[in-house]
Amino acid sequence: MSEASTHRIIADGAIVADGWTLMALPQVEEAVRKQAGKVVLFRLTGEQTHTPEQLAALQVPAGRVLVPLAVWRLQKDALAARVAAGEIGICVDTHEMVEDLVESCADINAFPVIAVRFERFADGRGYSIATLLRTRYGFRGQLRAVGDVLRDQLFLMKRCGFNAFDVRADRDIEVALAGLRDFTEPYQGAVDEPQPVWRRHARG
Repeated sequence: MSEASTHRIIADGAIVADGWTLMALPQVEEAVRKQAGKVVLFRLTGEQTHTPEQLAALQVPAGRVLVPLAVWRLQKDALAARVAAGEIGICVDTHEMVEDLVESCADINAFPVIAVRFERFADGRGYSIATLLRTRYGFRGQLRAVGDVLRDQLFLMKRCGFNAFDVRADRDIEVALAGLRDFTEPYQGAVDEPQPVWRRHARG
C-alpha cells in the first residue's frame, strides 16, 4: 500500500494538492502470453488477477483512500461507515467491468472519487469506462485518470468525462496541464459537449 499522497494532480483545470491515498494491490507474476506471434500487453477484460484470500487479507489504510474495485467488492460491508463519511473512493483497472462496480453499491454517487487506472497509455478501455460512468450510470463526482497518464491524452480524456488527472510521475505536470487546451473547438459530440460543432454554430 502506498503512503498518503503528497503529490499534485490536475483537477477541474488547475493543479492542486492531492489528499487521497491510492491503495495498491500486491504484485503478481504474470506469464508472457502471445497471440499471432505477438506479446499480449493488456489483461483480458474480466480477468481475475488476485485470489479472494489475497484480497480479503488486505488492510485499507486510514484517511481518504482510493480502494481497488476487487478489494471493495469483498470488503464493502466493513467499509460502509467510511463510505458514508466520504473517506472511500474506488479505483477501477481498465480490464475490470464497470458493471461490477455499479452492482456492488446502492448509489454510485456515494463515492466522491472514482479513479480509472491506465496500466499502459495505449489501452483505450479506460475511455469507455469513463464514458459509461458519466452517461449510462450518471456519476457526478470526481472522475480521475491514474497510472500511465500523459500530456497528449488529457484533452481526449476530458472529452470522455474525466475531470482529474494524476499525471505520470516522470512528466512535468505544468506541461501536461496545457494539454487540456490543445483544441478550442472539438468537432464531435462527447461527454463534455454532447452537441457536434455543426449543431452549436449556425452557418452564415
